[in-house]
Amino acid sequence: MAGGGSKKVIIISLCANFGIALAKLGGALFTGSASLMAESVHSFSDCGNQLLLLYGQYRAKKPPTKKHPMGYGKEGFFWSFVVALMLFSMGGLFSIYEGVHKIQHPEEISHIYVGIIILLLGLVLEGYSFYMCLKEVRAENAHKSLWSWIRETTSSDLLVIFLEDLAALLGLLAALTFLLIAWITNNPLWDGIGSVVIGCLLVIVAIILAREVKSLLVGEAPIVKYQEKLQEILREFLPAAEIIRLVAVQQGIGEVMLAYKIKSESLELSVSEIINKINGFEEEVKLNFPEVKWQFAELDNKI
Repeated sequence: MAGGGSKKVIIISLCANFGIALAKLGGALFTGSASLMAESVHSFSDCGNQLLLLYGQYRAKKPPTKKHPMGYGKEGFFWSFVVALMLFSMGGLFSIYEGVHKIQHPEEISHIYVGIIILLLGLVLEGYSFYMCLKEVRAENAHKSLWSWIRETTSSDLLVIFLEDLAALLGLLAALTFLLIAWITNNPLWDGIGSVVIGCLLVIVAIILAREVKSLLVGEAPIVKYQEKLQEILREFLPAAEIIRLVAVQQGIGEVMLAYKIKSESLELSVSEIINKINGFEEEVKLNFPEVKWQFAELDNKI
């Protein structure tokens, strides 16, 4: 996933969420709807989350230092994990709290048509944001199911935006549904129940997101399977050699580290010739796989 593509999606989502958040907050204060208030908190939380993702992208581009010799690529994963925690607490738990409070102390909802109009507007804006995000997901994952992509992707920022936008759409539908039920039945209790449903939805999404990003922080293998292609490239430089014990680790969004051994029973070459061959091989690997930022190769004939 190109960093520019995910950044564009984040900015689109941020702009949409900020406009929606202001509208929802105004509507919640005007109508007294708990579902709208829960949705406004959700949208403001999403805005903060998207700012954190942009900050994570900025930090991840810092050059390596003595203290961090492999760079800061994993900062993108870290801030995505922070987003999951915020989604769980500020979004999910607060919405549940607000809903329970409204269930215990129901209040009549006034000017309900205002809330309905705001929610319909939110569906349009969130729908556009989700559509743009889905295009990026499909560009990265053209032949697999969305669930497979969620489980396998190493683009944590795109994963965050996708799950946030999906949760936002489902949350808006839930808020609209329960607000209409409250209006039809003239019972504001349903509005509080809607807030609890939205909160539970956000908690579930946050748990899924935290689980996937935690795997990236711990150290996850990239989606790309390098073994076959590396072996093909190696034959161009050392026809009798073989790549074994390949280890590939995702070091950040779009950053991969490779470590491997090159096995050969007999190489009728001088040391300098072998070094030149391996250096040429490593350069060719970088040309074929720009995401490979580090390679650690070891020549061994006793394996």
